[in-house]
Amino acid sequence: MRLPTTHLRSPEAGLVLTAVIWAVNFSVSKSALETVPPLAFNALRYPLAGAAAAVFLSALGARRRPEGKDVAAVIGLGVLGNVAYQLLFIEGLDRTLAAHSGVLMATAPVWTAALAVPLAGERVDARAWGGIFLTLAGVSLVVLAGAAGGVGGETLAGDLLTLGAAFTWGLYTVLSIPLVRRYGALPVTVWTMWVGAIVLPWFGLGELRRIGVASIGPAAWAAIAYAGILSIAVAYVLWYRGVRALGGARTAAYGNLVPVMAIAVAWVWLGERPAPVQLLGAGLTVLGVALARRRPGAAPVATGA
Repeated sequence: MRLPTTHLRSPEAGLVLTAVIWAVNFSVSKSALETVPPLAFNALRYPLAGAAAAVFLSALGARRRPEGKDVAAVIGLGVLGNVAYQLLFIEGLDRTLAAHSGVLMATAPVWTAALAVPLAGERVDARAWGGIFLTLAGVSLVVLAGAAGGVGGETLAGDLLTLGAAFTWGLYTVLSIPLVRRYGALPVTVWTMWVGAIVLPWFGLGELRRIGVASIGPAAWAAIAYAGILSIAVAYVLWYRGVRALGGARTAAYGNLVPVMAIAVAWVWLGERPAPVQLLGAGLTVLGVALARRRPGAAPVATGA
């Protein structure tokens, strides 16, 4: 079996497509949450993601399972990076704007850089620390401008949950470094994804019983498929294909497109017109993430949701 992604001759084209998929996903998922509760949404999309990722992993000829001594670590990382993270992300998105979510989730690499210092013994230079503080300033503008615009009471909880999701993904990324060095980023990502595919449906059973699966319309099912298969499984394969072909630094640059495009898509699709100060905050966030990512030996962080 040959993956559809192999027809993308240029890794750069695959990375641009990945950024587009992730940027659109915020609005796709937000629109679906109008009719499908967040836990039910995760319960349906994540098994799809796990199944698709299993097919891709096999097709790519990657290692299909970890060694016995690493199974417990994989499960623990799966609970952190694909259960706790996904619960925070989807509940946050349900309570905030898609544009806010796109910007706030872009901070995950910054949390990775900051956490790598105490947890992995990495060194972060002055430029990277400047990027970290610049990112925090940009995020503050996005959140506070929402409050000043009268939507803060509705979005503040969601913004904080989304920041918690970004922090959790950064922590997961740092803690997964030993396994990634042994097995590679894509297998570890897929193995931990399977943990989420098993656990997350249990959180959504109550909501699924309440709404009834039969009540979910075609548009919502399309969004569930998009958020599961495209945004998680396909996009991750394209992302790590770019890492192998281009290296970490060049690949990471494409991640900076996501929050900018997420704002544009939410503006056109959902009518989420950003205030000028929020655009400034988004710009500072992107710049800060770019600076924080440009540290020697840094691995690009896949932050699709």
